[in-house]
Amino acid sequence: MYPGTFDPITNGHSDLVSRAAALFDEVVVAVAASPSKSPMFDLETRIRLAAEVLADVPEARVEGYEGLTVEYARANGLHAILRGLRAVSDFEHEFQLASMNRRLDPSIETVYLTPSEGYAHVSSSLVREIAGMGGDVSNFVHPVVVTALKEHL
Repeated sequence: MYPGTFDPITNGHSDLVSRAAALFDEVVVAVAASPSKSPMFDLETRIRLAAEVLADVPEARVEGYEGLTVEYARANGLHAILRGLRAVSDFEHEFQLASMNRRLDPSIETVYLTPSEGYAHVSSSLVREIAGMGGDVSNFVHPVVVTALKEHL
C-alpha cells in the first residue's frame, strides 16, 4: 500500500505508483482522511482525483481510509507499506514511522522509493502554496488536478 494524504496527488506521487507497479502485482493507493492536517480537498475529492490521475496504471487501486495505516494494511492483507523519500530531510520522520509501524505489526514491512530526478522537489504543500498564489502548477500535477485547484481556489 502507498498511504498518504494526497492533498493533492502530484506527478511525484504518480511516478512512485507507476514504478511500484513494476515491483508489485497491485499497489493500493490508500488516501488517508487525515482530519488533523486540515486538508484542502475533502477525502472523496482526493480519492476521485487520485483515481483519475492513476487510471492508466492497471495495477493501482485507490481507496480511502481512516485510522492507523498499519491497521488498514492488516485488515486488507497488505504486507508492505510504500513510502517516498525525496530528500535526506524526509528520512528522520520516515524512519520513525517505519519503526513505530514495525512495533505495531512486525509482519508489515516498509519499502522506500526515491523519486525520479524531475520530481524530487515536488510536494503537495508546495503545489497548494503556489496554486494559492495564482502560480502555474501544471508541471507538477496532472491536468485534472490543475482544474480542481482552480475550481477550489
